[in-house]
Amino acid sequence: MKKTELLVPAGSLDVLKTAVTYGADAVYIGGEAFGLRAKAKNFTNEEMGEGIAFAHAYGAKVYVTANIFAHNADLAGVERYFNELREIRPDALIISDPGVFAIARRVVPEIDVHISTQANNTNYGTYRFWHDLGAKRVVTARELSLPEIRAIRDNIPDDMEIESFVHGSMCISYSGRCLLSNYFTGRDANQGECTHPCRWKYAVVEETRPGEYLPVYENDRGTFLFNSKDLCMIEYIPELIGAGIDSFKIEGRMKTALYVATVTRAYRRAIDDYRESPEKYRANLGWYRGELEKCTFRAYTTGFYFGKPSAETQIYDNSTYTKNYIYLGTVNGTDARGYALIEQKNKFSVGDTVEIMKPDGRDPAVKVRRIETADGEERMSAPHARELLWVDLGGEAAAGDVLRAPGA
Repeated sequence: MKKTELLVPAGSLDVLKTAVTYGADAVYIGGEAFGLRAKAKNFTNEEMGEGIAFAHAYGAKVYVTANIFAHNADLAGVERYFNELREIRPDALIISDPGVFAIARRVVPEIDVHISTQANNTNYGTYRFWHDLGAKRVVTARELSLPEIRAIRDNIPDDMEIESFVHGSMCISYSGRCLLSNYFTGRDANQGECTHPCRWKYAVVEETRPGEYLPVYENDRGTFLFNSKDLCMIEYIPELIGAGIDSFKIEGRMKTALYVATVTRAYRRAIDDYRESPEKYRANLGWYRGELEKCTFRAYTTGFYFGKPSAETQIYDNSTYTKNYIYLGTVNGTDARGYALIEQKNKFSVGDTVEIMKPDGRDPAVKVRRIETADGEERMSAPHARELLWVDLGGEAAAGDVLRAPGA
């Protein structure tokens, strides 16, 4: 069976390390310019270099997004940026714009180019076009079904790779090329500044009666007209592999380390179990799905993979996430006492029971025995976000482990 890549997002250096630790084959990140997640923390060039070195030490790859649709004023900056990336040497660039693609092939021909889903890649002719220009991989449009992807695989060169989203938030605009944000707020989604107006609640106003809001009823459940459920294909790994997809892509460059650890670990185990034995994969379906319901998510859908989505793919009554577990922090290291050093993310207290997520799939539940500040001051609780703390968890924690606790 051909090896399938698990490609995971990271919005910061810490999250990149979490993704690699929990089983990602590759991580995609954004620099400080020319990506479609301007609101993410993103990477400085120095952080990018450190992240690439960390990933390579574990046998993983790093891809850098440069997938804006560029305007004239962007092109000189793109060229300077790619010259900087020549020294950093990511494994690939993710690009949408043909002009940006041309600059990449001229300035950094030694770095592979992957064509972003934003480029609306819906047929094998498009794949052949990009292959002839030197692209190594094309990301499918999210609107394709599994039979359509299989037809692409059957009609492109063997060395042309197919990447597809298998998990995460779904954009309601075709392949993510949305104009709502620009129209409402002046922030261009295709320049990395999306304000997510698809998650807003809408009403109708009649022009002669300003201020009188008439509810829009898609049905009797509510008026969040564009609010899609999240994609989840964990139960269809055989079908995805059978369609000829080379890389399974997780969405979420603005997600927490808990989200990345949870989703990465679940898909890593599902892929590995299926490669070992389809029977083992089927036996563990409940575990995979249960794990994916322990991170922040909307209700799940299979998107377009099995045909055009129905009204059940949308969530009309609210735009909130389900949040069954709270992210407490990631273990940076331990001391001679076995205490774990963490940068605290959410409040917890002495006596609380927390789970230690292990990359190997174990989740030991332990009590918080003691909390100390970096200066050795004892605390009964940890209410201050981003504070460095030493925590006695009975010696169970190790560097890279993620701490979580049940609760909304």
